[in-house]
Amino acid sequence: MRDHLILWLQRPLVRNSIIGVILFNAVILGLETSVTVMAQAGGLIRFLDALCLSIFVLEILLKLYAYGWRFFCNGWHIFDTVIVAAALVPGGHSVSALRALRILRVLRVISVAPRLRRVVEGLVSALPGMGSVFFLMAILFYIGSVIATTVFGETFPQWFGTMGRSAYSLFQIMTLESWSMGIVRPVMEVYPYAWVFFVPFILLTTFAVVNLLVGLIVNSMQDAHSQEKLQDTNSYRDDVTDRLRRIEEALKRLEHR
Repeated sequence: MRDHLILWLQRPLVRNSIIGVILFNAVILGLETSVTVMAQAGGLIRFLDALCLSIFVLEILLKLYAYGWRFFCNGWHIFDTVIVAAALVPGGHSVSALRALRILRVLRVISVAPRLRRVVEGLVSALPGMGSVFFLMAILFYIGSVIATTVFGETFPQWFGTMGRSAYSLFQIMTLESWSMGIVRPVMEVYPYAWVFFVPFILLTTFAVVNLLVGLIVNSMQDAHSQEKLQDTNSYRDDVTDRLRRIEEALKRLEHR
């Protein structure tokens, strides 16, 4: 019974239906922010929201029954449970902060859609390597902040007057947001050779370190995809082996008759 229920829950039709409910619920939650819409159809929207939540709760209960204790061995199942449980907290419909958190239900589409799940798994697996890159970036920002505060702080205190302001200004420069006309060119009017500091900083942080982060994430996603394919292959092999064993046992029973 439980095996049949698991197979039913894993059917593409059921999975796509849940995705549809999640996206529909996202639209409903967005409509709730409109005073005009709520004044005209507030009751209907609240009913549809409660209906979507009931479907999510039913899905969680079915999975809990189907998988048993194995339900808690899957991180995505726990993720879904936490997201749905947040909407069941008492006062969730009266406290504005908790009501705003209901939009987190949209995140459930990540656990339901295999491709999105693969992206998140790749991102999570890249975190250890990303930690080293972030540490390297922190060192570059610290060095750059000290230099910028020391050299440019007295003349441009609004950008480089303190370590904090220097770090924030350098972060803006790294993102290439108004870095030239907004910060660097005014500085170069007073310090003509300031480009000697800013250009290498941009090359190191924006093009080298950021691209290194992207490379780590892409590589982790590829590894996650390969791991998923390997698991599918092993699952298919085990299924075929089990079927062959059953056929062999059936043949042996026929021989003994």
